[in-house]
Amino acid sequence: MASTTSHSVNSGHLLTDWRPEDPQFWESEGKRIATRNLWISIPNLLLAFSVWMVWSVVVAKMPAIGFNFSVGERFWLAALPGLSGATLRIFYSFMVPIFGGRKWTAISTASLLLPALGIGFAVQNPQTSYFTFLMLALMCGFGGGNFASSMANIAYFFPKKTKGNALALNAGLGNLGVSVMQFVVPVVITMGVFGAIGGEPQQLSDGAQLFVQNAGFIWVPFLAISAIAAWFGMNDIADAKSSFSSQSVIFSRKHNWIMCILYTGTFGSFIGYAAGFPLLMKTQFPEVDVLQYAFLGPLVGALSRAATGWISDKFGGGRVTFWTFLGMIVAVYGVLQFLPLGDTVGNFWGFFACFMALFFLTGVGNASTFQMIPSIMKQEVPRLMPALDAGALQKQTEMESAAIIAFTSAIAAYGAFFIPKSYGTSIAMTGGPAAALWGFLIFYAICAVICWIYYARKSAPVPC
Repeated sequence: MASTTSHSVNSGHLLTDWRPEDPQFWESEGKRIATRNLWISIPNLLLAFSVWMVWSVVVAKMPAIGFNFSVGERFWLAALPGLSGATLRIFYSFMVPIFGGRKWTAISTASLLLPALGIGFAVQNPQTSYFTFLMLALMCGFGGGNFASSMANIAYFFPKKTKGNALALNAGLGNLGVSVMQFVVPVVITMGVFGAIGGEPQQLSDGAQLFVQNAGFIWVPFLAISAIAAWFGMNDIADAKSSFSSQSVIFSRKHNWIMCILYTGTFGSFIGYAAGFPLLMKTQFPEVDVLQYAFLGPLVGALSRAATGWISDKFGGGRVTFWTFLGMIVAVYGVLQFLPLGDTVGNFWGFFACFMALFFLTGVGNASTFQMIPSIMKQEVPRLMPALDAGALQKQTEMESAAIIAFTSAIAAYGAFFIPKSYGTSIAMTGGPAAALWGFLIFYAICAVICWIYYARKSAPVPC
């Protein structure tokens, strides 16, 4: 009878009875609804990452089609989506409880039509100003912002025992958008995918043709379909509603800031390495055709995130994160051994293998850190707010966990700017990227120590 009642209550888009930690409710109704929302969320997030990172390919082709911007100007076009995306994540972190997950997913995905269409039209006009391109690059940051709201939304749907795997699937398969974009765009800009309605090709000096507008246009139909699917197929959770002021309690939570550091070490590394990997390979091994390998790093990182969430659910996110950072230290040290330093010519395949290991480990760490947050808050909220009854305690824990997941992703996303910038600074000051990589290695060591002290050791204050 209870199951029938729950079904009638939850017959619309708004879920007014949502109890994922109740085994009977979960098996009879909750699992089906949560799974549907997850599999609609994933393609929306994948497209968001694709649009977010698209400038890394577009800027490489701009000189060939008549836009004679300086190297510095093109660097800013590639970097601005990272800056705006990370900043927007801070605001997007709080949108799901205010607007609802269904509405915000549809709206935020539809907003990506603006930069996708804008890029498509702008590159066809040789008179397009640099300022216009700057604005379009900033708007691509909408895609970066979407990750925070998407992860916060999915966190509400699943019970603790499967939350780590669900978040890993959403994030990991969503992160695939970087690799998909780096693989698809170089292909579609060589052909008239949309025929006459897609515009005329750009003529190159060697007589070849490019359709650089397809770097933007190719995403338009998929964005429209995904936004519609989110609007009609996803759900809003009534209990997930809360104001910004109620969510802002996370800024007083010590573990929010600790997890910002750890997630910067994992996701910040993934997105930063993804943004800078092609350029790093090209500068260090100019004889290698790096574009045919560039997409593999983000692919490995995204798939490892999606495939390894269950490990943290089984063994504990804190332990997995600690060992992941130790592995990242070894992988970075390996990269340093194969760089062309001093009189050595380096070894591309050794360098490449170590970087693949590094991408793989960032994916594992991305999944494990997000598994840690709900576990930490499930222990911390009862200690910090002992006056709450069981129902209010559960709601507060879910709200804080989702907000922290979203906020930590916002801070970590600045890696999309700072890691490539660190490479550039290191090369300019020392002639190579080794100084930047040593800095990353030291940072991972600090992260490992923090994780061990607070979460991974047997007597940790918040074991997870």
